[in-house]
Amino acid sequence: MPPIPCRRTLFVAAVLAPALVATAVAAAETPLHRAELVFPPDPRHNHAPGIVECPDGQLLVSWYRGSGERKADDVAVYGARLAPGGAAWSDPFLMVDTPGFPDCNTCLSIDRHGVLWLFWPVIVDNRWESAVTHARRSRDYLGAGSPVWEWQQALWLAPADFAPRGRALLAERRAELDAASPGLRRAAEEWDKRLDDRLLQRLGWQPRCKPTTLSTGRIVLPLYSDTWSSALMALSDDDGATWRAGAPAIGFGNIQPAVVERRDGTLVAFMRENGPLERIRTAESADGGETWGPVGVADLPNPGSGLDALRLAGGRWLLVFNDATEGRGSLAVALSDDEGKTWPHLRHLERDPAGSFHYPAVTQGRDGTIHLVYSVFLPAGKTMKHVACNEEWILAGDGPAGD
Repeated sequence: MPPIPCRRTLFVAAVLAPALVATAVAAAETPLHRAELVFPPDPRHNHAPGIVECPDGQLLVSWYRGSGERKADDVAVYGARLAPGGAAWSDPFLMVDTPGFPDCNTCLSIDRHGVLWLFWPVIVDNRWESAVTHARRSRDYLGAGSPVWEWQQALWLAPADFAPRGRALLAERRAELDAASPGLRRAAEEWDKRLDDRLLQRLGWQPRCKPTTLSTGRIVLPLYSDTWSSALMALSDDDGATWRAGAPAIGFGNIQPAVVERRDGTLVAFMRENGPLERIRTAESADGGETWGPVGVADLPNPGSGLDALRLAGGRWLLVFNDATEGRGSLAVALSDDEGKTWPHLRHLERDPAGSFHYPAVTQGRDGTIHLVYSVFLPAGKTMKHVACNEEWILAGDGPAGD
């Protein structure tokens, strides 16, 4: 039996407890912001990060590095670590290298069983149309350097034939696409020709943003295709043992989705604009990502650049994106109090027209700290930047998103 505390101990605890609670609340209300580069600017192409907080509190980031993107066969996946309370990241280390093929966009997650996942595409013939998404899994990932990978597979996906639905949507939007630009009109004609090609329907789906584990336990891995300029979800109902494809969200310009689940179970996808609309694209799913409603347009700018989204522990939603219609020199983080309907709180992470700050990834630590990492392209080279902040820092920010 544990010892019974004496009356003096109970009295001191009773006196100090409110003060300790008040101190904790005050600390939580104090804006927090710190930032550092993951590694010095590098002449190689460094891009497309992922980030997770490990069970011991350290941060792990991933990105791809090489002499180019899909056309450079030396491109591989690298990683780095930041110890809890640390100020400097570890030296970069190799995590994936498929010899003779480019390994590109990365995303990381830790599942409900504490297993680390890395997702990335292998580009078969140096064209995005040939991308095949791969996954690696590790239970031994807390030590220095690369995680010890225990399993790897390609996610072979065979979505149900979407040619009829694609043609119907194309017919509905033909006038709009024709009027937009000659380039988009030619793209629409190419889509029409390609829709019956089952190989192109099955290849080219690749990740950008992290998977979302639903309240049901289903894992939803957001994918996109530059072939179709559309999005699709890889779904797993057995903790990643097997994967299958949902139906594509076809909007002729909606790629790189980030998925958030509402309290009622509805999924919302926020997507990069890959067409002429210069706005973030959105879609909703009422069946766990199996199918998606019409692809719409949010009242938020997008210059054709990646974004990320997250439901925070307190219930607010967070969106990080390039809040401009041209260039990637402005990167902002926004908060929503109504599950993504409006974004009244915004704070800029970067504002420098001489740089490019893009492809963000976001996670939240167990202590509530928000961790963001994103690509930074500067005249001196390319690197990744990590920002740690809290909701209070964002709430003290610049104004509503979309202004």
